Amino acid sequence: MRLEVYTIKFIEGVEVRSLKVVPDERGFLMEMLRCDWPEFMKFSQAYITACYPGVVKAWHYHKLQWDHFVCISGMARTVLCDLRDGSPTKGLVNVFHLGSLNPVLLKIPPFIYHGFAAEGNETSLIVNFPTELYNYNQPDEYRLPYNDPSIPYSWEDINR
Repeated sequence: MRLEVYTIKFIEGVEVRSLKVVPDERGFLMEMLRCDWPEFMKFSQAYITACYPGVVKAWHYHKLQWDHFVCISGMARTVLCDLRDGSPTKGLVNVFHLGSLNPVLLKIPPFIYHGFAAEGNETSLIVNFPTELYNYNQPDEYRLPYNDPSIPYSWEDINR
């Protein structure tokens, strides 16, 4: 019997860290981001975002901000697309399944389009540790519709 090994080519700048869940008789603990990890850059704020089943929250990117996503409840299909001119991974799409079945920290660089949708019938909750403080007067967010043809990815099966 031959063991198949699959590797994913990540978009330039994207990093993924498996997170360790430490259970005991009282419950569990899971560190999401530490200042002594190489993925850590700086702290600006932390927030949680929810996505209901059947909803797609896509697409957007930031010019300044790096995102650090951890899905803490449910499962979230999180998709990244590199459309950066001059990038060695231009045109590459990465699909990640974040959540209780795959606890990871996903580091997303600036200028990478990203979006997510809940997988299954449960709301997904994502905690983000962005590197920049949200500016209410000039948000660092640049958006496209979820079905924009410039991004080679279809969310159509998420509603099934």
